[in-house]
Amino acid sequence: MDFTIPTETLAYLAELDAFIEREIVPLEQASPQFFDHRREHARTNWDADGTPQPEWEELLAEMRRRADRAGHLRFALPKQLGGRDGGNLAMAIIREHLAHRGLGLHNDLQSESAVVGNFPQVILMHRFGTKEQQARFLEGMITGEERVAFGLTEPHHGSDATWLETTGVRDGSDWLINGDKRFNTGLHNATTNLVFARTSGKPGNARGITAFLVPTDAPGFEVPFMWWTLNMPTDHAEARLRNVRVPNEAVLGAEGEGLLVAQAFVHENRIRQAASGVGSAQYCVDESVKYALGRVVFGKPLATNQAIQFPLAELHTECEMVRGLVYKTAWHLDREDHLEVSDRVSMANYRANRLVCNAADTAIQVHGGVGYSRHYPFEHIYRHHRRYRITEGSEEIQIRKVAGHLFGYMGKGRKQA
Repeated sequence: MDFTIPTETLAYLAELDAFIEREIVPLEQASPQFFDHRREHARTNWDADGTPQPEWEELLAEMRRRADRAGHLRFALPKQLGGRDGGNLAMAIIREHLAHRGLGLHNDLQSESAVVGNFPQVILMHRFGTKEQQARFLEGMITGEERVAFGLTEPHHGSDATWLETTGVRDGSDWLINGDKRFNTGLHNATTNLVFARTSGKPGNARGITAFLVPTDAPGFEVPFMWWTLNMPTDHAEARLRNVRVPNEAVLGAEGEGLLVAQAFVHENRIRQAASGVGSAQYCVDESVKYALGRVVFGKPLATNQAIQFPLAELHTECEMVRGLVYKTAWHLDREDHLEVSDRVSMANYRANRLVCNAADTAIQVHGGVGYSRHYPFEHIYRHHRRYRITEGSEEIQIRKVAGHLFGYMGKGRKQA
């Protein structure tokens, strides 16, 4: 088995680094308040329910425009969309590399914006959308003119997505949608919300859920409040739909097969989140080692203490192990249907999310009081990555999936009743 990173990917990492230093770092340095200890305050419009400041979002947009002009933003997208057909393995390596650089405009954790874009909704539209939907949405979703939020979670249902209470009922040639959605990512400025609703079948059935493209200005669509979270600003909205009428053309994918749309979203996202987790974890380890070597306590470097060495050595070892798992899983995703390797995706995701939280916590401890302060990046890294132990399938759900494949309750080895 060849474990070497492809030479073209290594060359691309060097190209990315040069672009970041040339065009993105100066842009970041011109607005230091968004990146130093004031970052959360500067980025958040506290008087607008904690949503992002317009100036912050414009800076992110300028970063993406520069990355797009340089040919980087669309790397993972198909060539017909201006991309380079970047595969899952290449994206895993890139996402890890960008996160390993530390916090910065090149790869903002909170907004999930990077010079190499992660476009799960665009992939969904390209894979499941009709020609008419693609003509309207695809280019705009890339440039930001069309912003599509994601509405799967509900007040009483998160990981148990087959039990959704939001309904879609036919009314002539239209659909009437009723229900409530929670933690709608990106809804604060979205033009459209991708809403998942039960249209047939019984609660708990995987089939019978349909994905709808719902305009956020549709009558009956309301955002009563935003959820303030551990990491601010917030783009997570509560949404209320009361007799929201949409045409049949608003259905994304096949009627009743909305969970396939949702699963395609989370599988590619999970492996890329895992890669970012490994990169951020390695950053925490490397910065802690550097600090421990330079910090003198009781007349000797902090690094001479085994109480400092051993936790970092274990984290460094775990980074190496999880990195291999992430790369291997991404390699399989490039060659097999995502449902065939869903257990490996779950393995990589939950272990990487747990790893980066442990690494950030250890980095805070090694750095002492300054590590706990917002003048250092570790508290921000912890607060951001902590969400992924819950979102898009909690780590308990991920472990359950691994166990289901292991014991033959799901997957290719499923035992027949």
